[in-house]
Amino acid sequence: MSVSGCCRNLRITIKAVLHLRLRPPRGSSPYRRIQSRHLSSSSSMADLKSTFLNVYSTLKSDLLHDPSFEFTDASRLWVEKMLDYNVPGGKLNRGLSVVDSFKLLKEGEDLTEEEVFLSCALGWCIEWLQAYFLVLDDIMDNSVTRRGQPCWFRVPQVGMVAINDGILLRNHIHRILKKHFRGKPYYVDLVDLFNEVEMQTACGQMIDLITTFEGEKDLAKYSLPIHRRIVQYKTAYYSFYLPVACALLMAGENLENHIDVKNVLVDMGIYFQVQDDYLDCFADPETLGKIGTDIEDFKCSWLVVKALERCSKEQTEILY
Repeated sequence: MSVSGCCRNLRITIKAVLHLRLRPPRGSSPYRRIQSRHLSSSSSMADLKSTFLNVYSTLKSDLLHDPSFEFTDASRLWVEKMLDYNVPGGKLNRGLSVVDSFKLLKEGEDLTEEEVFLSCALGWCIEWLQAYFLVLDDIMDNSVTRRGQPCWFRVPQVGMVAINDGILLRNHIHRILKKHFRGKPYYVDLVDLFNEVEMQTACGQMIDLITTFEGEKDLAKYSLPIHRRIVQYKTAYYSFYLPVACALLMAGENLENHIDVKNVLVDMGIYFQVQDDYLDCFADPETLGKIGTDIEDFKCSWLVVKALERCSKEQTEILY
């Protein structure tokens, strides 16, 4: 499967899962409905992405003029450069999936202006979360490239300042939530959701790191259950479950009523990471957008786990 096909699976799968059983409560909306082509039920992917990127500009401006901090010209320019380098440069599948999911929950109705903005804002919160994880993950893995350009910490004059930039990215999420969702009945649930998913992802990263201590080559630790646990927590919750959970909360749903949907999405996230493990080894770096380092880093990837299941004792020794 191509890299682009792999990424399309994220949003296609979320759409399929939502069609299983989700039905939001109906009712009249107090907001004016927008009849433009941008986010109607028949809007194109190009329209959606254009609208989504416009919301990024608004959120960035809010953060660069946050009254909680007295910016200097230099600090504002630094944060702007850091955001533009790290947040909108990916395929945006996670963020766009929030809008897709919410549109499906509206069952063909056009979105109000407020719904368009809020669903995009939540999508960007996930993209901010992704940027936060990637900036720090690249430092931990000593990676070289990300999204076809040098990792942020490798940019001249950045270095370990990137650690603080990662912390800023994380804090920006809650500034966005506070500014735009504080008056919503689901605000507390949103904050809890982001906090829980961040914790789960950090724990998945921890398992990944302590399973592959630098200098150690203990393949006895590597197994399919360990791999599944790593990718479930490190990837599946924030990449697959979080976008749908955000849309569900916006639609007035109780997440506890959709555990089956969560389980399906987590399983699909695990499958997605298996594809990513394969691509890390075999995809062209020019196409993938990064130089894969799983082998060099001795990662507990799906490829090595499956190899250990199949190889002889002599072949296992070669892996060391």
